[in-house]
Order: sequence, then structure tokens, then C-alpha cells
Amino acid sequence: MPETAPETLSVSELNRRARMLLERGFGECWVEGEVSSLARPASGHVYFTLKDDRAQVKCALFRNRARFTPALNNGDRVRLRGKVSLFEPRGDYQLIVEAAQPAGQGDLLAAFERLKHRLAAEGVFANQRPLPCPPRHLVAITSPTGAAIRDVLAVMAARWPLARISVLPVPVQGKAAAPAIIRALALANADPRFDAILVTRGGGSLEDLWAFNDEHLARAIFHSRLPVMAAVGHEVDVTLADFAADMRAPTPSAAAEQLVPDQHDLRRRLATLARRLTHAQQRRLEAEAQRLDHLRARLRHPGERLAGQRQRLEALDTRLQRALTRRLAEERRRLAMLHRRLGAADPSRDVAQARQRLATLETRLHAVMPRQLERRREQLAARVRELQAVSPLAVLGRGYAILENAEGEVVRRAQDTRPGERLRARLGEGRLSVEVKRRYR
Repeated sequence: MPETAPETLSVSELNRRARMLLERGFGECWVEGEVSSLARPASGHVYFTLKDDRAQVKCALFRNRARFTPALNNGDRVRLRGKVSLFEPRGDYQLIVEAAQPAGQGDLLAAFERLKHRLAAEGVFANQRPLPCPPRHLVAITSPTGAAIRDVLAVMAARWPLARISVLPVPVQGKAAAPAIIRALALANADPRFDAILVTRGGGSLEDLWAFNDEHLARAIFHSRLPVMAAVGHEVDVTLADFAADMRAPTPSAAAEQLVPDQHDLRRRLATLARRLTHAQQRRLEAEAQRLDHLRARLRHPGERLAGQRQRLEALDTRLQRALTRRLAEERRRLAMLHRRLGAADPSRDVAQARQRLATLETRLHAVMPRQLERRREQLAARVRELQAVSPLAVLGRGYAILENAEGEVVRRAQDTRPGERLRARLGEGRLSVEVKRRYR
């Protein structure tokens, strides 16, 4: 019997089976190495080679993952998480990258998070003091030759040339950096000239910025007498010094922008206010001029008013003379009529009868008066006793008083008075003048 012909695979089938075998056999894995041959085509995908001193592997970072991955550069040492696969059209063995991080940062980031949570629990990140804007005299703690201080000085010179800034030079990288920055903070707090502190440096790797994650430095910033602004690294870099400071800026230039106002903005604002003031003055002058014209039109010469008053006075005088003449004529007629009536009625008989009646009444009066006086005295005494029983003077005799205000009205409530008001107090015996000092409800 002839032998069965062996299975013959096409190249594409071979590559397909190899890809499936690689993907099922390895799954996800972490690989560490150095980035080289980096390419970023227009598609948004990133292609590069990961190598060490003995081997290399092609890598592909697709666009949907590249958006959430830190930027890679040739020469970077990175740790990659991905799946081993094969690019079938060319038969290239490759690593499909899911995530990337700088090599050696895993332990540092874990230590950073542990220290961050512990300091936050202790309240080291609780500073929120406002920084003066602009500061009277700012002290910058940074490298005197770094790009950070050059950016700060350039921005301040452009925005606020009057700014006063002193530099306390310190290393901003390495083991000596944190102790040097702590000593500089102590010097700045001891100098009465300064009223704000800026701790800053430019960007760098996590290892480069690690001095600013020092626990003692974070505590020194928290205990600083002067308010502290931290601007360490680029916008994505965050250190413990940033959390402990009173204010954080994403970059040294942004820190300078927050610390001082922009002279150009102030000039524009002043110019705007000056224009508004000028327009307001112009409108006010125009309104007052219009009001003056209106008043001038209403104003009449005093001579005209005097002439009018003189005519009115003459008219009133004429009316008065006529009224007096009529009244005198009427009174004369009435007096003549009364004379005639008096002459017609002789009063002598009425006078004699009135005298006789008066004598009779006088006799009766002398007889009745003593009895009436006695009875009236008794009634008066009874009324006096009744009046005494309900008289407010009897109440006053027991130690009470009646208060009256300046209009003589009785004061019944404290709310009817005011501090400093003069009142009259009627007592059981005598009166007092009192002054209200304080009012109680």
C-alpha cells in the first residue's frame, strides 16, 4: 500500500496556526526592555522594537491603547504588558502591547501611594493658606541653573516687572536634594523679608523627581510659617511636595502666572475703567447742564415777582377798604336800632321787681345755706373717701410712680421710650426728672 501523503499547509495557514498557538500558549505576560526603532504612522498606532543585550522582539501598540499610555521614546526602559502573537501577512513574531510603564517605577509608585495615604491621614496635606498676589518678596527654592528658574523669572518680568524674587540655590535631584530643600525652607522662614515661598524644578522621570516625594520634605512644607507654592515637573507629574503645599501649579511658568498679576491685563482694565469714568463724567455733566438750563428757564426776575405781589397787595387793600366800609355801615344801623329798642322799654319797673325778688331770695338763702353747706361737706367727705380708695395717688403712696414723656403722655411700655429721653416721674410726694439710659424688654 502506498504511504498516505503528508498534510500540506499553505503559508497563510501555517502562520495562522502559529499565531493561535502563540496566543493560547502564552496569554498575557510582562516584558521589560529598551525601546528602539520607534515609529508613529498617521494611523495613530505605535510600532517599535523592545530589546535587551541578547535579543529583541517587535511590538505593536494600537491606537485605542496608545491614548492611555505614557509617551514612549527611543532609549526608554519600559515594562510592557501584552500578548504574544504573530503578524500573519509577514510571519513576524510580535508582542501586542496592552499597557506600558517606565521600568523600575512599580515599586516606587507603590511606596509613593503608601506614604501619600499615611501623610494624608495625619493631615499633612491640609494646608490651604492663600498666597499674596503679588507677593512682597518671593523666595524661590530651586536650582539656580535649571530651566525652571529661567521660566519663572521670564514670566514674572513679562507680567509684573516690580516683582522682587530671591533664589535659594539647592540641588533638585538626587539624595542630597531633599535635605538641602528642607534647610532652604528653614532659612526662608527665618528671614523677615520674605512673605511667600516657591519650590520648583522642571520635568523629569519619576526617579528624577523622587526627592520631592521625601516624607521629611513634605512635613517641612506643611510646617512652614510662610505659605508655599509647589511647581514640580510637568502638568502630569504629582509629588508629595505638591500635596503638602498651600497651592500647586502644573509647571514653573504656571506658578509664576499665578503668583503675580498680568500688567497688560491691569493696564487694559485701568484703561477700560478710565473710559467708563470719562463717559460717566460726560453723561453727568450733560445731565447737570440740561438741569441747569431747565432751572434757568423756570427762574423769573425778582422784579417781576415784586410787581405781581404789589398788584395783588393793592387788590387786597381795595377789597379790605370796601369790606370795612360795609361793616361800619351795618354796625351803625344795628346800634341805631338798639337805641330805639332801649328807649321803648324803660327798665326801672323791672329793676324794682328784681330788687324785691332778690331780697326774698337773699333771706331764703341765708336760711338754707348753713344746712346745704353741712350736707355738701358730708357728701364731699364721702366722695373724698371714695376717691382716695381708687386714686392713683394712693397707689403712688405705696412706692409706685407714674412716668410721663415731654408731651405729658403717660408711658406704659418700655418700647415707647428711647435711650437719652427725658421723662417726668410723679411720686407719692413730689416729682422727679429722669433720663432713660437703657431699655429692657
